Amino acid sequence: MSAETASARPPAPAKAAAGGGLRERKKERTRRTIRTEAFRLFREQGYTETTVEQIAAAADISPSTFFRYFPSKEQVALADDLDPLMIAAIERQPRDLSLLAAFKKATIEAFDSLSAEEFAFEKERVQLLYSVPELRGAVAQEVQRNMWMVADIAARWTGRPADDFEVLAFAGALTGSMMAFIDRDPFSPERIVRVIDFLEAGMSSL
Repeated sequence: MSAETASARPPAPAKAAAGGGLRERKKERTRRTIRTEAFRLFREQGYTETTVEQIAAAADISPSTFFRYFPSKEQVALADDLDPLMIAAIERQPRDLSLLAAFKKATIEAFDSLSAEEFAFEKERVQLLYSVPELRGAVAQEVQRNMWMVADIAARWTGRPADDFEVLAFAGALTGSMMAFIDRDPFSPERIVRVIDFLEAGMSSL
Protein backbone atom coordinates (compact mmCIF):
# COMPACT_ATOMS: atom_id res chain seq x y z
CA MET A 1 0.00 0.00 0.00
CA SER A 2 1.10 3.55 -0.68
CA ALA A 3 1.59 6.07 2.10
CA GLU A 4 -1.50 7.87 0.82
CA THR A 5 -3.63 4.75 1.08
CA ALA A 6 -2.22 3.77 4.45
CA SER A 7 -3.30 7.09 5.97
CA ALA A 8 -6.69 7.11 4.27
CA ARG A 9 -9.75 7.87 6.27
CA PRO A 10 -13.45 7.54 5.43
CA PRO A 11 -15.29 10.63 4.22
CA ALA A 12 -17.76 12.20 6.60
CA PRO A 13 -21.37 11.69 5.50
CA ALA A 14 -22.89 14.85 4.06
CA LYS A 15 -25.12 15.57 7.04
CA ALA A 16 -22.31 15.25 9.57
CA ALA A 17 -19.91 17.24 7.41
CA ALA A 18 -22.37 20.12 7.32
CA GLY A 19 -22.42 20.52 11.08
CA GLY A 20 -24.64 19.17 13.84
CA GLY A 21 -24.64 19.04 17.60
CA LEU A 22 -21.87 17.83 19.88
CA ARG A 23 -23.48 14.41 20.28
CA GLU A 24 -23.71 13.91 16.52
CA ARG A 25 -20.10 15.01 16.03
CA LYS A 26 -18.93 12.56 18.70
CA LYS A 27 -20.90 9.75 17.09
CA GLU A 28 -19.38 10.57 13.71
CA ARG A 29 -15.85 10.61 15.18
CA THR A 30 -16.46 7.19 16.71
CA ARG A 31 -17.82 5.84 13.43
CA ARG A 32 -14.83 7.17 11.49
CA THR A 33 -12.43 5.73 14.07
CA ILE A 34 -14.05 2.30 13.77
CA ARG A 35 -13.68 2.32 9.99
CA THR A 36 -10.14 3.71 10.04
CA GLU A 37 -8.97 1.07 12.52
CA ALA A 38 -10.86 -1.69 10.73
CA PHE A 39 -9.18 -0.93 7.43
CA ARG A 40 -5.78 -0.67 9.09
CA LEU A 41 -6.30 -4.20 10.44
CA PHE A 42 -7.59 -5.41 7.07
CA ARG A 43 -4.37 -4.18 5.47
CA GLU A 44 -2.10 -5.61 8.15
CA GLN A 45 -3.61 -9.06 8.67
CA GLY A 46 -6.33 -9.54 6.06
CA TYR A 47 -10.10 -9.07 6.04
CA THR A 48 -10.98 -12.67 6.88
CA GLU A 49 -8.52 -12.84 9.77
CA THR A 50 -9.77 -9.63 11.38
CA THR A 51 -12.48 -9.98 14.02
CA VAL A 52 -15.03 -7.54 15.37
CA GLU A 53 -13.37 -7.86 18.78
CA GLN A 54 -10.02 -6.78 17.30
CA ILE A 55 -11.60 -3.80 15.54
CA ALA A 56 -13.38 -2.75 18.73
CA ALA A 57 -10.18 -3.01 20.77
CA ALA A 58 -8.25 -0.96 18.20
CA ALA A 59 -10.98 1.71 18.23
CA ASP A 60 -11.01 1.68 22.05
CA ILE A 61 -14.66 0.71 22.28
CA SER A 62 -16.56 -2.39 23.34
CA PRO A 63 -17.92 -4.92 20.83
CA SER A 64 -21.45 -3.89 21.86
CA THR A 65 -20.62 -0.29 20.93
CA PHE A 66 -19.28 -1.51 17.58
CA PHE A 67 -22.63 -3.15 16.83
CA ARG A 68 -24.46 0.10 17.57
CA TYR A 69 -22.65 1.58 14.56
CA PHE A 70 -22.35 -1.43 12.25
CA PRO A 71 -24.46 -4.61 12.33
CA SER A 72 -21.49 -6.71 11.14
CA LYS A 73 -17.86 -6.57 10.02
CA GLU A 74 -19.14 -6.87 6.47
CA GLN A 75 -21.04 -3.60 6.81
CA VAL A 76 -17.85 -1.75 7.79
CA ALA A 77 -16.58 -2.51 4.29
CA LEU A 78 -19.91 -2.10 2.48
CA ALA A 79 -21.01 1.24 3.95
CA ASP A 80 -20.80 3.77 1.12
CA ASP A 81 -20.36 7.29 2.49
CA LEU A 82 -20.42 8.71 -1.03
CA ASP A 83 -24.11 7.93 -1.47
CA PRO A 84 -25.40 10.92 0.54
CA LEU A 85 -22.82 13.17 -1.14
CA MET A 86 -24.01 12.05 -4.59
CA ILE A 87 -27.68 12.37 -3.71
CA ALA A 88 -27.17 15.87 -2.29
CA ALA A 89 -25.14 16.88 -5.36
CA ILE A 90 -27.84 15.65 -7.74
CA GLU A 91 -30.53 17.51 -5.81
CA ARG A 92 -28.53 20.72 -6.31
CA GLN A 93 -28.51 20.42 -10.10
CA PRO A 94 -30.79 22.69 -12.16
CA ARG A 95 -33.91 20.92 -13.41
CA ASP A 96 -33.37 22.04 -16.99
CA LEU A 97 -30.51 19.53 -17.25
CA SER A 98 -31.10 16.05 -18.58
CA LEU A 99 -30.94 13.33 -15.95
CA LEU A 100 -27.62 12.02 -17.31
CA ALA A 101 -26.15 15.53 -17.36
CA ALA A 102 -27.23 15.97 -13.73
CA PHE A 103 -25.55 12.70 -12.80
CA LYS A 104 -22.36 13.77 -14.54
CA LYS A 105 -22.19 17.16 -12.83
CA ALA A 106 -23.06 15.60 -9.47
CA THR A 107 -20.34 12.97 -9.90
CA ILE A 108 -17.71 15.64 -10.54
CA GLU A 109 -18.90 17.73 -7.57
CA ALA A 110 -19.04 14.76 -5.18
CA PHE A 111 -15.53 13.58 -6.06
CA ASP A 112 -14.15 17.13 -5.94
CA SER A 113 -15.49 17.46 -2.39
CA LEU A 114 -13.26 14.59 -1.17
CA SER A 115 -9.84 15.22 0.30
CA ALA A 116 -6.93 13.17 -1.01
CA GLU A 117 -7.07 10.82 1.96
CA GLU A 118 -10.84 10.44 1.73
CA PHE A 119 -10.52 9.56 -1.96
CA ALA A 120 -7.78 7.05 -1.10
CA PHE A 121 -9.98 5.45 1.56
CA GLU A 122 -12.94 5.00 -0.78
CA LYS A 123 -10.71 3.61 -3.52
CA GLU A 124 -9.21 1.13 -1.08
CA ARG A 125 -12.70 0.18 0.12
CA VAL A 126 -13.89 -0.61 -3.42
CA GLN A 127 -10.73 -2.61 -4.13
CA LEU A 128 -11.31 -4.61 -0.93
CA LEU A 129 -14.90 -5.41 -1.90
CA TYR A 130 -13.83 -6.90 -5.23
CA SER A 131 -10.77 -8.75 -4.00
CA VAL A 132 -12.14 -10.64 -0.97
CA PRO A 133 -14.11 -13.78 -1.94
CA GLU A 134 -15.96 -13.62 1.38
CA LEU A 135 -17.54 -10.33 0.28
CA ARG A 136 -18.66 -11.39 -3.21
CA GLY A 137 -22.22 -12.25 -2.15
CA ALA A 138 -22.58 -8.98 -0.32
CA VAL A 139 -21.28 -7.11 -3.38
CA ALA A 140 -24.04 -8.63 -5.52
CA GLN A 141 -26.60 -7.30 -3.06
CA GLU A 142 -24.85 -3.94 -3.09
CA VAL A 143 -25.15 -3.73 -6.88
CA GLN A 144 -28.90 -4.32 -6.56
CA ARG A 145 -29.11 -1.65 -3.86
CA ASN A 146 -27.23 0.82 -6.06
CA MET A 147 -29.59 0.16 -8.95
CA TRP A 148 -32.61 0.90 -6.78
CA MET A 149 -30.92 4.02 -5.40
CA VAL A 150 -30.39 5.29 -8.97
CA ALA A 151 -33.99 4.38 -9.82
CA ASP A 152 -35.23 6.34 -6.81
CA ILE A 153 -33.17 9.39 -7.84
CA ALA A 154 -34.44 9.10 -11.42
CA ALA A 155 -38.01 8.77 -10.21
CA ARG A 156 -37.79 11.93 -8.11
CA TRP A 157 -36.12 13.81 -10.98
CA THR A 158 -38.74 12.82 -13.55
CA GLY A 159 -41.79 12.61 -11.31
CA ARG A 160 -42.35 8.99 -12.29
CA PRO A 161 -42.71 5.96 -10.00
CA ALA A 162 -39.49 4.11 -9.12
CA ASP A 163 -40.78 0.94 -10.81
CA ASP A 164 -41.57 2.72 -14.10
CA PHE A 165 -40.21 0.74 -17.06
CA GLU A 166 -37.98 3.53 -18.40
CA VAL A 167 -36.79 4.54 -14.93
CA LEU A 168 -35.69 0.97 -14.23
CA ALA A 169 -34.09 0.64 -17.67
CA PHE A 170 -32.15 3.85 -17.03
CA ALA A 171 -31.03 2.66 -13.58
CA GLY A 172 -30.00 -0.73 -14.93
CA ALA A 173 -28.07 0.76 -17.84
CA LEU A 174 -26.18 3.25 -15.68
CA THR A 175 -25.43 0.80 -12.87
CA GLY A 176 -24.49 -2.04 -15.22
CA SER A 177 -22.17 0.08 -17.33
CA MET A 178 -20.34 1.25 -14.20
CA MET A 179 -19.98 -2.33 -12.97
CA ALA A 180 -18.41 -3.39 -16.27
CA PHE A 181 -15.28 -1.41 -15.37
CA ILE A 182 -15.14 -1.71 -11.60
CA ASP A 183 -12.46 -4.42 -11.58
CA ARG A 184 -10.28 -2.59 -14.13
CA ASP A 185 -10.17 0.90 -12.67
CA PRO A 186 -11.87 0.96 -9.29
CA PHE A 187 -13.24 4.28 -8.14
CA SER A 188 -12.32 6.40 -11.13
CA PRO A 189 -14.42 9.56 -11.59
CA GLU A 190 -12.94 9.99 -15.08
CA ARG A 191 -14.21 6.54 -16.04
CA ILE A 192 -17.66 7.31 -14.62
CA VAL A 193 -17.89 10.56 -16.60
CA ARG A 194 -16.77 8.76 -19.77
CA VAL A 195 -19.48 6.13 -19.27
CA ILE A 196 -22.13 8.83 -18.80
CA ASP A 197 -20.93 10.69 -21.90
CA PHE A 198 -21.17 7.46 -23.92
CA LEU A 199 -24.69 6.77 -22.70
CA GLU A 200 -25.74 10.38 -23.23
CA ALA A 201 -24.54 10.20 -26.84
CA GLY A 202 -26.83 7.22 -27.34
CA MET A 203 -23.86 4.88 -27.70
CA SER A 204 -23.69 6.26 -31.24
CA SER A 205 -19.96 5.57 -31.65
CA LEU A 206 -20.60 1.83 -31.85
